[in-house]
Amino acid sequence: MAVIDTDEFDSLLLERASRIRMLALDVDGVLTDGNLYFDSQGNEMKSFCTRDGLGMRALQLHGTELALITGRNSAIVANRAANLGIKHVYQGRNDKLDAFNELLSATGIDEQQVCYAGDDWIDIPVLDRVGLAVTVADADTVVKKRVHWITSRPGGKGAVREICDLILAARGLDQQVLDGILNP
Repeated sequence: MAVIDTDEFDSLLLERASRIRMLALDVDGVLTDGNLYFDSQGNEMKSFCTRDGLGMRALQLHGTELALITGRNSAIVANRAANLGIKHVYQGRNDKLDAFNELLSATGIDEQQVCYAGDDWIDIPVLDRVGLAVTVADADTVVKKRVHWITSRPGGKGAVREICDLILAARGLDQQVLDGILNP
């Protein structure tokens, strides 16, 4: 019995998702809401969705690698990645395709086994290369026209969890993940 109703997904989308061995994510606008917050001392703040974190951990437990590729540098992102056990973090990389190629070289994973989620023009070169290209509900219109799937939730508000759930369901692991939580 499946937890996630896969009837809402196209069969080609499920096929693509079933082959994913790595989930690579843009940060600002995908893992966060894309807004930049600063306190009165100029310290940057970001907000992350805990449901996204649970989904990413579930993927990791079932052998899916995680990676972050972001154009900005942020200690907050480094801390979040460390908290989630994400080993592949590429910050300050405006040439995301170059970072993506380094990631493929470091992991040996084929680009067709990667799901990448991005929300803006800077992400398009990577989105055009991967086996499963995804964007969030509030992404740029140009990006939305170039992906295989658009989440129903905006960035930073559970969109990454939707991606994780899609991959888990496509691989038939959603019930196993829930069982592991309910019966540790």
